[in-house]
Amino acid sequence: MTTPHQPAATARLNVVVLVSGTGSLLQAILDGQDEHYSVVKVIADVPCQGIERAQAAGIATEVVEMGADRTDWNKRLVAAVDTAQPDVVVSAGFMKILGKDFLDRFEGRTINTHPALLPAFKGAHGVRDALAYGAKVTGSTVHFVDAGVDTGSIIAQEPVRVLPEDDEASLHERIKVVERELIVDVLRAMRVEGETLSIQL
Repeated sequence: MTTPHQPAATARLNVVVLVSGTGSLLQAILDGQDEHYSVVKVIADVPCQGIERAQAAGIATEVVEMGADRTDWNKRLVAAVDTAQPDVVVSAGFMKILGKDFLDRFEGRTINTHPALLPAFKGAHGVRDALAYGAKVTGSTVHFVDAGVDTGSIIAQEPVRVLPEDDEASLHERIKVVERELIVDVLRAMRVEGETLSIQL
């Protein structure tokens, strides 16, 4: 049985970040902390550099590795996040799909970044797909996580021009620069109102 979420006593949001890799987006979130938000825990599905970055910053960490039972893993992930009582959960390069148990608890408070201007180029290869399509402009999107693949409500977007000389690596790197700024802007603009989040961009 879950307990009701208790919003932060002050305007400063408690943020939990989910990571799977190097943690470059996490680092931008850590560096952007101010009076608006504070990272209270970092959780990964595998031991990774993102966990090391959090530990170096003195932030609580936990690794919740997936076993054979995905439902059980989702329950363990919910428990790990719940210990930090977050106002917002950020999926920052987290390479696992969040299941029903997780969304039942944290939908409406979990956000993700995507390297395209949704609803265009959903899925795992947004940069590659934009190039293959011949798009002249792509970008970064911050959106709420729901049960679909990159189908949650859009919070904010920032365009990035596709240059004639771009390949997947160069375009993705320029999108990442925008993505890091955008996620910090969104977190700084979020406020808790009762049991819901408002965003004042």
